[in-house]
Amino acid sequence: MHIAKAHAYGNDFLFVPFDEVDGLALDRLSRRLCERYTGIGADGVIYYTALPDGTARMRLVNADGSPSELSGNGLRCLAALVLHQRDPGAPPITTLRVDTDAGWKALTLASRAGSKYTFRAAMGAPEHITQETLDVAGEQLPVVIMTMANPQCVALVNELPDRARFEKLGPALSTHPRFTAGTNVEFAVVEAPNRVRILIWERGVGPTHASGTGACASAVAAVVAGGAGRDIDVEAPGGTQRVEWRDDGVYLTGWAEVLFEGEWLAP
Repeated sequence: MHIAKAHAYGNDFLFVPFDEVDGLALDRLSRRLCERYTGIGADGVIYYTALPDGTARMRLVNADGSPSELSGNGLRCLAALVLHQRDPGAPPITTLRVDTDAGWKALTLASRAGSKYTFRAAMGAPEHITQETLDVAGEQLPVVIMTMANPQCVALVNELPDRARFEKLGPALSTHPRFTAGTNVEFAVVEAPNRVRILIWERGVGPTHASGTGACASAVAAVVAGGAGRDIDVEAPGGTQRVEWRDDGVYLTGWAEVLFEGEWLAP
């Protein structure tokens, strides 16, 4: 089985062509591939097809075998892989369109340095934005809830939680009864009108170094409830991405790096 690996700010993904997994149980396969010690290791697996015209199709399965509608970082990683695998003699392309379980997404190539590609991606508009207070792990926590291609719950806080509190509140929020299908969780500090710092607990994964949709949701929450502007640098442990909330939707700018291509030998 041919497998590639890419990451964006430490949020890492494996890529397997759809035509190599026909008839296989993708939940079980994804868990095995993503295992950090006996597999290759990743936050998720993206099964994909790519066409010469710059269009692609992707399906994301999380490390625990659960499906996810979209990953902003995984989307960019796939776009980077498509360009990396493109025939050198083919006409160059700078715009890619990807069919995801959250609809079509368009990416524009901003720059390239070796196997690292920077894109500006149109992520769509946030939906169903509400401000609520949830009872979680023995405390009441004000949150901003929305759909940003996938479910998101953002807690705007004065300071990021320490490790013990993060590991208590993150999974408790992600599996809270308020969210029938679970949710991604971000803790966000608005440090300036154009800067937000976050920690991420990803549904189906756990702590991650970065999240594209999580960065978008955190920026939206910062605008709605934190007094921020609509052009924001969002800093996660893995690095900083730029989020713009425009009239026609949210745009995410950041890089993705192709790491390797190889063969999975285990049966």
